[in-house]
Amino acid sequence: METPANAALAINRPTVEAEVRAAVMRYEAALTGNDLAVLDELFWASPHTVRYGARENLYGEAEIRAFRGSRSAKGLDRTVRRLEITTFGDDVAVANLEFRREGEPRVGRQSQTWVRFAEGWRVVSAHVSLGP
Repeated sequence: METPANAALAINRPTVEAEVRAAVMRYEAALTGNDLAVLDELFWASPHTVRYGARENLYGEAEIRAFRGSRSAKGLDRTVRRLEITTFGDDVAVANLEFRREGEPRVGRQSQTWVRFAEGWRVVSAHVSLGP
């Protein structure tokens, strides 16, 4: 429900939603292809960036980069089952994605908060988990 404080905030403006969807799909391609340069680019280069993974809690860009650099590139393939994006104004968005990995009975879930900076859309917070 919209309140007077956010009544003028444009929700899901089509052009903004399309930009964020493209960024999310670029992230997906980089993730499954283990393209560390693009993954690093798409996360906000800040000590304030947070990524909670299926088995790890990472605080700041240095921990996130170190994790990606040390993990195996095997088993990263996944199929996106559903992607929901909500944009708030022109510069903030939340993306929620469900995915499946071959041989994994549980459904994966990923939430990302994206912010548009001068250099483009960047993930400022992410959470990955496996459901029942």
